[in-house]
Amino acid sequence: QLMESGGGLVQPGGSLRLSCVASGFDFGDVYMSWLRQAPGKGVEWVSRIGYDNSVAHYADSVKGRFTISRDNAKNTLFLQLNSLKTEDTAMYYCAKPNSRSSTSTRRDDYGYWGHGTQVTVSS
Repeated sequence: QLMESGGGLVQPGGSLRLSCVASGFDFGDVYMSWLRQAPGKGVEWVSRIGYDNSVAHYADSVKGRFTISRDNAKNTLFLQLNSLKTEDTAMYYCAKPNSRSSTSTRRDDYGYWGHGTQVTVSS
């Protein structure tokens, strides 16, 4: 199971920190990902992280503004969102990819997918 939190309403240029608590699998042994879906649009892959905090990849749309991290002792995944833009408005999901190199946006390619947390960027 994956449970996200930390979303909310923020002004452009603001910051948020999303969290995702995992249960039911060995969190420290798997890659983890963040994805998002804006209103009326398809799912967008955002970021993934390796077994520890030494390997991370980002979509070009968020590179330099978002930071993914994890705390394996607490089975928790994070996404720090800085310099937020209106186009970052979306439901944000954490997910466990079936392949560690995956940038897929298909739910079938993830063994676990959370319920999401809403991020709204508006003045």
